[in-house]
Amino acid sequence: MRNVPPPLWALLLLAATYGLSLLPGLNALPIWQTRPFGLIVIVAALAILFGAMLQFRLANTQLMPNSPTNNALVSGGIFGITRNPMYLAMTLFCIGGALWFGRPVMLLASVLMFSIANWVFIPFEEAKMQRQFGDAFDTYCKRVRRWI
Repeated sequence: MRNVPPPLWALLLLAATYGLSLLPGLNALPIWQTRPFGLIVIVAALAILFGAMLQFRLANTQLMPNSPTNNALVSGGIFGITRNPMYLAMTLFCIGGALWFGRPVMLLASVLMFSIANWVFIPFEEAKMQRQFGDAFDTYCKRVRRWI
């Protein structure tokens, strides 16, 4: 699972849940008129995502979660609010997608994205960061929550 990049997971989950929403029975659910709210959530999610990616680039550290090591422990900026702003952004993006299309079944994509991030990617990354940065990472974890 970790070989598939997290943004691709978000897009695949949105596509799968959109397809699910078209199945008989589920396609009878009302379509929400929430497109403006969806756009706001999507824009906010992308701002968080690209801001966090920029911080990684400026710190000259690896962006891919399955990299064997990281060059730096990024703990300032958005990473001072949440240890996982990119995963938060992808989860929000899934919520925004569900609102954009107005399909309640698509909210399942955000639950699945959260689950994949929380139980597949984050434990691997946290173990890697703890091995690399030791006490500095432990202190960071005590100061900043995993999500929000």
